[in-house]
Amino acid sequence: MSAVAAAAPVVSREPVDAVPLASIDVSHPDLWANDSHWPLFARLRREDPVHYCANSLFGPYWSVTKFKDIMNVETHPEIYSSAFSHGGITIFDTNKVATLPMFIAMDPPIHDEKRKVVQPIVAPDNLARMEALIRSRTAAALDQLPVGETFDWVERVSINLTTQMLATLFDFPFEDRDKLPFWSDLATTIPGPGGIVETEEERMRLLGECAMYFTKLWNERVNAAPGTDLLSMMAHDPRTRSMTPEEFLGNLMLLIVGGNDTTRNSMTGGIVALHENPAEYAKLCADPSIIGTSMISEIIRWQTPLAHMRRTAVADTELGGKQIKAGDKVIMWYVSGNRDPEAIDQPDRFIADRPRARQHLSFGFGVHRCVGNRLAELQLKILWEELLARWPRAGQIEVMGAPRRVPSPFVKGYESLPVRINP
Repeated sequence: MSAVAAAAPVVSREPVDAVPLASIDVSHPDLWANDSHWPLFARLRREDPVHYCANSLFGPYWSVTKFKDIMNVETHPEIYSSAFSHGGITIFDTNKVATLPMFIAMDPPIHDEKRKVVQPIVAPDNLARMEALIRSRTAAALDQLPVGETFDWVERVSINLTTQMLATLFDFPFEDRDKLPFWSDLATTIPGPGGIVETEEERMRLLGECAMYFTKLWNERVNAAPGTDLLSMMAHDPRTRSMTPEEFLGNLMLLIVGGNDTTRNSMTGGIVALHENPAEYAKLCADPSIIGTSMISEIIRWQTPLAHMRRTAVADTELGGKQIKAGDKVIMWYVSGNRDPEAIDQPDRFIADRPRARQHLSFGFGVHRCVGNRLAELQLKILWEELLARWPRAGQIEVMGAPRRVPSPFVKGYESLPVRINP
């Protein structure tokens, strides 16, 4: 928890309906550490779908909580800017990483041109080439798990597999791959006593080491024949080979976090979802074909591994009957839109064979839709296929205690999850 968070008022223990509407602040880290934000979002969707919070740890902001209103914001980038010069894509104004120049923190048409540089890494033919490698690594990781003993799923499976994939995407030295999840966590953490870092200055100093490491790799790639990894793509493309140091670090962090958090936390979220919904676990084991047709999309919706994206209004506008002023911070709460009963049938239920399961907001929408969504889905699909090939009975993968969750309103994830595989 950050020093700022530690000094903030304690989150109210009153019944949700007794909390004055104006005082609701769904961004407080305690809510996310305790997984206690759900009733607040449900109330906002019912009573005040576009809600203004005047005081929070991260300054004043608007909460957009319904599916249709989030879509409105997503599809009007000329009104709601993602640009780093306006604050970027997260609620964190004081996180210097979040306000660095990067592809996702730019508006069209610059965003569109920069994004095209890295798109080939997830083209269908490239995904097809990577599938056998992903499967072999997944199989190897699962075969090393201790059956009959409690272990941390996050460390042994989720972090392990996504780190290997990130190393491949960057053609990063495999022996140093553990640096990648550390840098990812470093970029999104809230600094404070007992945390990964205690100050913003410490964060940026450590990320300077990341930049130095990647600069060495960049110099090697730019002086070699073009390759198929992300770094080589950027080094040899005229749209990115002359990036400033700030843009270089910004795009590194975007690609590291983007390639890590969505998949990593959905790998854990699926285990939690099936543990909490044993009938759906039984349904999956009876018909594994639903893995690819619906269940993976349902896991990603149910988990919503990035809880929000931020935009900044660049003109006065109206949204959901509220007057948004130029300069206002507008937070699209994907985690709430994915539980909106007006858009999704029985949204609080995890339904492994849900019809139209791809109708969710976890990858965003419009020009900023996640470029790596198909790769994330492929990794998750292979994981569950390989899991069921080894442990085909419902409940065979058993959660042994409560997960420890990330105390952040941005990364909706897990720090640990104790699990046992029953023979």
